[in-house]
Amino acid sequence: MSDILIVDDERDIRELISDILEDEGFSTRKAGNSDECMAQLSEGLPSLLILDIWLKDSNMDGIDILKTVKRDTPEVPVVIISGHGNVEIAVAAIKQGAYDFIEKPFNIDQLMVVIRRAMETSRLRRENTTLKRRESGASEMIGASSAFRTMVGQLDKVTKSNGRVMLAGPAGSGKEIAARYIHAHSNRASAPFVTVNCANIDPDRMEEALFGKESTERGIEPGLLEQANGGVVFFDEVADMPMGTQSKILRVLVDQKFQRAGGSEMVEVDLRVISSTNKDLDQEILENRFRQELYHRLNVVPIEVPSLADRREDIPVLAEHFLRHFNETQGLPARQLSEDAEALLQTMIWPGNVRQLKNMMERVLILGDGAGLIEAKDLPNEEEKAGTQDGRVMLAGGLATLPLREAREAFEREYLLTQINRFGGNISRTASFVGMERSALHRKLKSLGVVTSNKSGARIAHVEEAEEHPA
Repeated sequence: MSDILIVDDERDIRELISDILEDEGFSTRKAGNSDECMAQLSEGLPSLLILDIWLKDSNMDGIDILKTVKRDTPEVPVVIISGHGNVEIAVAAIKQGAYDFIEKPFNIDQLMVVIRRAMETSRLRRENTTLKRRESGASEMIGASSAFRTMVGQLDKVTKSNGRVMLAGPAGSGKEIAARYIHAHSNRASAPFVTVNCANIDPDRMEEALFGKESTERGIEPGLLEQANGGVVFFDEVADMPMGTQSKILRVLVDQKFQRAGGSEMVEVDLRVISSTNKDLDQEILENRFRQELYHRLNVVPIEVPSLADRREDIPVLAEHFLRHFNETQGLPARQLSEDAEALLQTMIWPGNVRQLKNMMERVLILGDGAGLIEAKDLPNEEEKAGTQDGRVMLAGGLATLPLREAREAFEREYLLTQINRFGGNISRTASFVGMERSALHRKLKSLGVVTSNKSGARIAHVEEAEEHPA
């Protein structure tokens, strides 16, 4: 990107700067007044704007144009030039967001140094922003279970619309990845994706972070909403947004404009909003912690993101994906899971969901020995902290306090629940693994009060309520 717009009311100056820049390999456009300048900006953004402070026969002077450019397109660097320069004008221009100030008559070498630095700074900012917003593989969806396919089917239906989406699911289940998937497959894919971590931003700084601020010391500092203009803003864990900020976000959703902190002018934005929560927002509303009107504005299309427990069939393929990822990005050993390791992963409890599985795979590669198969014994299992002694399995919970018959039933019930959910509710596959005839397994499940039902598009095993509350 090397297109430079030169705005000066003196034709000789415009031509001189243009000739110099074109000799250096840049392409240029020229404008002699504010109307021509705004028309050129409407045709396409330049990579740099060289702007005279004083413009004859114009509706706007250079400072007015500078304010407009920094309000609407803050990523375009502006170099101010003037034959009437003084310290006050230079300070005013810098405070309004100008990259630098050069006084006429200017030194050509000095002008070229400033232009190159401004364009390099702009390039680095764009690259840095792009890297932050587009993490490698950030929108890649991994899985094949029924619950996963149901979720992806719902995501696909909303990608091409501008409808606001609310992603509900437990922490670590992959709600941000789902949001990035929507963005990557939408007509805004080339525009920014900006995450607002509602739980991590200091409540006292939330509004400055969202709306940006203006000050005489630092000029204009765009906020997250301004950075997301034209693209997607993702409110991660929106239930943690302060109540005062909620009312202002509601106004932005209605008007698509806002004021920066300390500013007086309205900033217009074009945003698609995706939100996520791991809380029951209906309950939050009842307890006056979340605004009902904002909930209805955000919850146009609700989509449930299943927990890892609801998609245990996906655990092996997710684990293998993470192992490849850490090998390719961190140079950790290329290892694969044994069948026993896969089976153990599918039976574990995952309160941290997909994020916990990813962290475990990284830990196994860092602390593991060799580059062979990852065996079950190589996996950290919090449930086995009690350990074993001389090949004995230590009894967990209150199992040791029960008579043998009740203890056996409790073990069988928990074991079969785990295996059925591991195989996505498939009784045939469960029977094959546990070594029982399918009919015998059905009778056993009935005697133990274990049933299956649909949840998030998958078959999930659970205990009948009558069995949970014995007389």
